[in-house]
Amino acid sequence: MSADKLVISHLSKSFHTDRGTTVALDGIELTVGENEFMALVGTSGCGKSTLLSIAAGLESHDGGRITIDGEDITEPGLDRGVVFQSYTLLPWLTAIQNVEFALHAAGKSNREARDIAQTHLELVGLQGFENAFPAELSGGMKQRVAIARALSYRPKMLLMDEPFGALDALTRHHMQELLTGIWEKHRLTVLFITHDVEEAVYLSDRVAVMTNRPGRIKTIVPIDLPRPRHYDMVATPAFQELHRTVLNAIRSESLAAASLQDALT
Repeated sequence: MSADKLVISHLSKSFHTDRGTTVALDGIELTVGENEFMALVGTSGCGKSTLLSIAAGLESHDGGRITIDGEDITEPGLDRGVVFQSYTLLPWLTAIQNVEFALHAAGKSNREARDIAQTHLELVGLQGFENAFPAELSGGMKQRVAIARALSYRPKMLLMDEPFGALDALTRHHMQELLTGIWEKHRLTVLFITHDVEEAVYLSDRVAVMTNRPGRIKTIVPIDLPRPRHYDMVATPAFQELHRTVLNAIRSESLAAASLQDALT
């Protein structure tokens, strides 16, 4: 890693409804380095997805600053690729057309878009399925198309919000291996949200743990496991110790939330 790619300083976000104001994020401080894989974990409702949506330019923030390469993030942009848990594919387009759609938006010609889309579908292991429609693809294959599309226009950063959360365990493991293989080959900058602590430790260089709402960064755990990563290391003492460290940080927040709830009832 070299310079910081994403810098978040004193970031705050509140939601206002007829029932009052909810502070979702309060004083977030976080940096993601160039070519770093950062996972973000925490209890449900702590603001992980809100933070990623702000980084994607899909939501505004109330205070503080968030920048990519020193430029303020105020709207969506082609410098950031976003992959959600839902596949967000256009059902009337084939796999290759879904990838081409993003490339046309980036200003690529029809020939360029076709060549780049083909290359990226091969990167995610979908050669032979270029002309399949989303309804003809499994969940894991749909997510591969979404990843190919997000990578195709060469964003500076990949933002991923529980991209494997809806997949079965075996497919999820295959997708984790695919993603870490792509990352290790191409060295992308990634901010990855997950509820799965094992997934966070397996994929990441560092894991940031958030507090209960209002969300802050509680601690950051460096993941000093060797690369390339492989699933055999999940059973090693080093992996299990890191898993325990991250899990305990989340668990302490869960216990604090439960104690507060008991005090209010």
